[in-house]
Amino acid sequence: MAARMIFGISVLMSFVSSAVVGKLYLWSWLRTRDRQRGLVSLLVPHMFLRFIGLSFLVHGVVSPSLPAGFAVPAAYGGLVAGILAIMAVIALAKSTPWAIPAVWVFNIWGTVDLLFGFYEGAHTRLRPDLLGAAFYLPTAIVPPLLVTHFLIFALPIRGTKKSNSGNPGI
Repeated sequence: MAARMIFGISVLMSFVSSAVVGKLYLWSWLRTRDRQRGLVSLLVPHMFLRFIGLSFLVHGVVSPSLPAGFAVPAAYGGLVAGILAIMAVIALAKSTPWAIPAVWVFNIWGTVDLLFGFYEGAHTRLRPDLLGAAFYLPTAIVPPLLVTHFLIFALPIRGTKKSNSGNPGI
């Protein structure tokens, strides 16, 4: 089977499985939590995983032939998203007035960053073999992160459930 086909199937199946988990387990669990706790739970993976995209800049992890048009925005876009996720979690933990706007800034930036990576990968005709060890990022990490972005968008839209405590669970 061709590398592009394997890559595409891996991405598709990761999206499908992530969407199933998101719909059957995460969404029903999130609906029983107050909004702040739910948002923190969805932001935490981004605090840890968005920095891994910097590996797109490390030759030896990826091929030196990896197009900079893909690697640079993916790496630094993820770095910014990770920093924004940390700021949003801290704002939620301290119940600052700007916590929800911080979540929105993170979520818009982070979603656009991941979608732009897919667009730029297609635009530069990214060959999966150039990703090297970073092959797992768009195939196994990005789809679940995108699902959490969609869930974050959904949480603030629905009503706020009041928490018994002011702490969002950090």
